Amino acid sequence: MSIEATPIAQVVQCLEQLASPALQEGYDNAGLITGQFSWAVTGVLCSLDATEAVVEEAINKGCNLIVAHHPILFGAVKKLSGNSYVEKALVKAIKNDVALYAIHTNLDNVMLGVNHYMANALGLQQQGRRVLQPKPHGLQKLTTYVPPTHTQRVKDAIFSAGAGALGQYTNCSFEVSGTGNFRPSHQAQPFIGEPNGQQQSVAEVRIECVFPAQKQHAVVAALHAAHPYQTVAYDVVGLQNTNQEVGSGLLGQFEHPVPVGDFLKLLKHTFATPVIKHTAFCGPTVQQVALCGGAGSFLIKQAVAVGVDAFVTADLKYHEFFDANGKTLLADVGHFESEQHTITGLTAHLQANFPTFAILKSEVVTNPVQYF
Repeated sequence: MSIEATPIAQVVQCLEQLASPALQEGYDNAGLITGQFSWAVTGVLCSLDATEAVVEEAINKGCNLIVAHHPILFGAVKKLSGNSYVEKALVKAIKNDVALYAIHTNLDNVMLGVNHYMANALGLQQQGRRVLQPKPHGLQKLTTYVPPTHTQRVKDAIFSAGAGALGQYTNCSFEVSGTGNFRPSHQAQPFIGEPNGQQQSVAEVRIECVFPAQKQHAVVAALHAAHPYQTVAYDVVGLQNTNQEVGSGLLGQFEHPVPVGDFLKLLKHTFATPVIKHTAFCGPTVQQVALCGGAGSFLIKQAVAVGVDAFVTADLKYHEFFDANGKTLLADVGHFESEQHTITGLTAHLQANFPTFAILKSEVVTNPVQYF
């Protein structure tokens, strides 16, 4: 595949398969901020922030697409006179045809996103990881009725579209055989029976499977494409179940308990931070750990409730440290510091999917916080 044959839309599709925009929080602004989906990609630069310096770096390295975790454009911008850091970045990007794409809270909310990158960097075990606070109302159930001859074809189609995944299992469904009844009109074109207006009774298989709500359009489209009936009978219902693959924070653990002092040293090294703000030690070792990249104070009570030895996050206020209540070690490693491994994660994800053009990590440190 040549560079000219790869539009920005194809890179965006790859990113949104990792973290659907439908999973971003209501206040967020993930997605393509500048540029056009039809532009051919010359190179991609991954960063945490899309500042003016990062845009300049992209220009110098021949990259016309910046994939950043934080959206440079959050609130309303009423002018582009270059007075603020936001305006400066936007003006430089627009003038130089550099597309800016943000993958923010949607990447926070998926199992293989920001917190996954943190866990990998810390060396937490892959097995047993789970979302700290799963999101409710994120699942739906599809029920449809298929002739036995087309059952596997329909299941394969909806599975390929994203249905039937439950935790570590895929292609999950329930089916039961029964009898379908219908009366086709004279204008109908029935797959079974004749368009004679007579009542029909045919063998059918009822298929049920669960899917993430944001994949409804794709799943229903796949159902219609694979189903042999002129009019497909199906229903989609929302579930109260929480989606265990989507939500805030992550739980994981070390293979062996780590002395608490060594754990803090590991945090300091892993996140390259000169200082860690933390609560008093609760025990001699740390094994089970909760993580939340960026501002994670809203998860303190949940971390305490599940009984983790430590909760690593950022942006904690003075009074929020009291919420640990002597039951867990709270560690604030800094906002930029906690999320910096996202750059490496996004770069690796894109490199695995687009080997024909440069996918680079930004060398610009965008952290606005300095330590003395």
